[in-house]
Amino acid sequence: MTQHLLFRLGFAGGSLLLASFAFGAGKPASDLQPPNQRQATVDLALQLVKRAPPGPLPADMPSPFNPADFDKHDPAEGPAAAGPKPAGPAGGGGPAPSAAAPAQPAGPATDRETLEMLASQITPSGMIMLRGTPRLIFANKPFEVGTRFTASYNNQDYELELVAIDRTTFTLRYRGEEVTRPIRPVR
Repeated sequence: MTQHLLFRLGFAGGSLLLASFAFGAGKPASDLQPPNQRQATVDLALQLVKRAPPGPLPADMPSPFNPADFDKHDPAEGPAAAGPKPAGPAGGGGPAPSAAAPAQPAGPATDRETLEMLASQITPSGMIMLRGTPRLIFANKPFEVGTRFTASYNNQDYELELVAIDRTTFTLRYRGEEVTRPIRPVR
């Protein structure tokens, strides 16, 4: 019985194979356009993507990514928003001199002093190794090397970068200056 079944299956498979050769021997129709029509489309596409080169920039143009005096206090954000001020003695519209006005503390003079002052106020709670990478812990949040964050002092924001983490120290960078501080300062 199995021999008879194998013969029937072989005969059916052979007839299907023979039929596919007989009817499928024609050339399949192509979905591609003729070469001259394709070339016209390619030429149009090349014209559409062609860009004119940008003109030269002026030599004295400031960098938009690091403008000068970016960290300076904006007078529009400060105490001027509290209300109008009385005119000065000459009526020139300037603020009147006041002995009761608090003097603003002088800020750090150099980038190095700024960084040292800001770094002394930053106190991380510890360091962990997570997947082989050291992380510094601030307020129960891990920060890895390369993280940029903003520190504020005297109504000014300063962008600092975490550049190194050791077992007991971390290093911060501000405008090319670097300072290394202990993770848990001695009190």
